[in-house]
Amino acid sequence: MTAPRPPADRRPPAEPPDPGRSPAALEAFDEATRAIVSVLSIDRVLQLIVDRVRELVGARYAALGIVDAEGQIEQFVTSGMSRAERARIGAPPRGLGILGLIVREGRSFRIADIATDPRRHGFPPGHPEMHAFLGVPVQYRGRTIGNLYLTERLGGFSAEDQALVEAFARHAAIAMENARLHEQVQRLAIVEERERIGKDLHDGIIQAIYAVGLSLEDVPELMDEEPDEARARVERATEALDQTIRDIRNFIFGLRPQLIDGLDLVEGLAALADEFRVNTMVDVEFHADREAHEVALGADRTLELLTISREALSNIARHARATRATVRLSGTADGLDLEIADNGVGFDPGVPRSLGHQGLRNIRARAIAIGATPIVDSEPGAGTRIILRVPSSPAGEHAGPEEG
Repeated sequence: MTAPRPPADRRPPAEPPDPGRSPAALEAFDEATRAIVSVLSIDRVLQLIVDRVRELVGARYAALGIVDAEGQIEQFVTSGMSRAERARIGAPPRGLGILGLIVREGRSFRIADIATDPRRHGFPPGHPEMHAFLGVPVQYRGRTIGNLYLTERLGGFSAEDQALVEAFARHAAIAMENARLHEQVQRLAIVEERERIGKDLHDGIIQAIYAVGLSLEDVPELMDEEPDEARARVERATEALDQTIRDIRNFIFGLRPQLIDGLDLVEGLAALADEFRVNTMVDVEFHADREAHEVALGADRTLELLTISREALSNIARHARATRATVRLSGTADGLDLEIADNGVGFDPGVPRSLGHQGLRNIRARAIAIGATPIVDSEPGAGTRIILRVPSSPAGEHAGPEEG
């Protein structure tokens, strides 16, 4: 026989936070929601959600249960318990009692005392005593992705508390999905970069090392029969290995984006030029005029320009066979001109590039995304110039105090 539901569960759905709440309460809510949406690590955002919601309503304990496609609790994040207390409880709940009820019905439950509620399943040994309870589903586009559980608020939970947590849960759902999407994109980027590096290594460095090995296979026999040929083979192998070492250092340069993180444009370009000079056999010069120091682009566009510059220098190291390169930054009437040039072999920009040479496509896409105009000037045997014309603010925006 089904147990009767306490009258408290028949209350109408709670409304969003009351605009008449105290300024301090509204400020706390705003601060809590801003904090969770700014975090892109899924583990960190889950813990931050339970910590913030517990503080928001003054509960002693809070938890966030993440459910899978079948509605089973697959992850359980707690707040208000020490690590030792959590260990004493043992395995996370399976959702057999009131927690499972929230999962199945997808609605909020506010209960005066879960210790006496007929729908409880009971607490395991070592579980702290709990009475006042508030459970709220976390839903994204009509699908429940988790549930917030709060217990032990002095005086119990009010309808206002329920409304506040339900509003917070909507922000939590967006923060959770943003973090999941970000980590998926990061994993995809890592896979794509790994494939690109693997292809470049196989097509270039690994094949070069393999060729050196083949050229040395019969050197022991040649040392007795044709010593001059054996000596020449060893000399050629040494030169080839020196070139391979330079290629590997070029890869190291291309895999160090942290070098430019947090720097302004002039500082970042100077750091890139120094790193390029140390890790390649190309002599690079960097110049920035006085006007260039005075143009502020904002952190996001600055980072994109530094990333573009790193890609361009990496292309020079890998493909141009250049001995000299220049990076020049100039202020203009409406922004900046960034030029990266080399004296390498050049190419015909009208000829489609192979899959292993996608650097220019990446540069063009990144430049257009920040409102810059990319210009590629090259021809076989005459080196390459990449020029980016960067307005002080991208199309459709207006510079001002809020910019950046």
